[in-house]
Amino acid sequence: MAVSRSPTDRMRAWGWRSAILLLAVVLAGGARAEPRHRIVSLNLCTDQLLLQLVPARDIVGLSPLARDCAYSVMCHEAEAVPVIRPTAEAVVAARPDLVVGGRYASVTALLAARQAGMPVELFDPVERLVDVPEQIVAVANAAGVPTRGRALAEAFRARLAAHPVPVGGAAPSAVIYAANGFVTRAGSLADDILVRAGFRNAANGLDGRHALGVPLESLLARPPDLLVVARSDVGTSMAQAVLDHPALREAFPAPHRLSLPDRMWLCGLPQTLDTLDRLIEARKALESSR
Repeated sequence: MAVSRSPTDRMRAWGWRSAILLLAVVLAGGARAEPRHRIVSLNLCTDQLLLQLVPARDIVGLSPLARDCAYSVMCHEAEAVPVIRPTAEAVVAARPDLVVGGRYASVTALLAARQAGMPVELFDPVERLVDVPEQIVAVANAAGVPTRGRALAEAFRARLAAHPVPVGGAAPSAVIYAANGFVTRAGSLADDILVRAGFRNAANGLDGRHALGVPLESLLARPPDLLVVARSDVGTSMAQAVLDHPALREAFPAPHRLSLPDRMWLCGLPQTLDTLDRLIEARKALESSR
């Protein structure tokens, strides 16, 4: 015989079901159940993550930098995807079902998308390798592909775990030297990669800015064990001329010199671990030469 339930019992049962559903959403990290199919990215880092997370057909626009091989490790893959100008008019006209971007750029376009009722997700720059998997998962959840995001994040964690921070002994010093004599210091992803590779960033004795121009004479007066030359690898410019100065070549012969393009440091991506591998190899070469 069926048991009749009072309105109070039915409300209580409905409340339990709602609570269970809410808990499931929280545990999933806010992941969407269905993939997005019209995604716009206005940030170089989200451009490159999306290219590795979702089919190209689901991206209706990437930032112009996505195809620039001076800045993007996914520049060739980006050629299969439209590029969108980061303006309010262009973004709204694309009719995206998701807009992703950085927190501090393309502000007007992002505001227009929100006012038009479009979902917008913003992401901060990653400054530590251990935070890369979290951002991969967050972008994947926003795009509605949580399974793909978890797989990519776990692969990153496993590969990173194979390279623990070296302990014991004096770490060799290194400086990342870029166009206009800029150096990279603490509070940046590049600095964290140096430390993980077993180096001490010799630029951290400078003032509080993340990047600061250092005269060539100052660098030569206190030379690090390893000079990491960060160049765009595209074209020539006066800003990059300092990187080819004869005094640098003389002061930093192999194995005290390593060239890495700018694009290897800019975003937290699975490919960032390739940079870590190269720096670890450079440290081992230094140690072998002693």
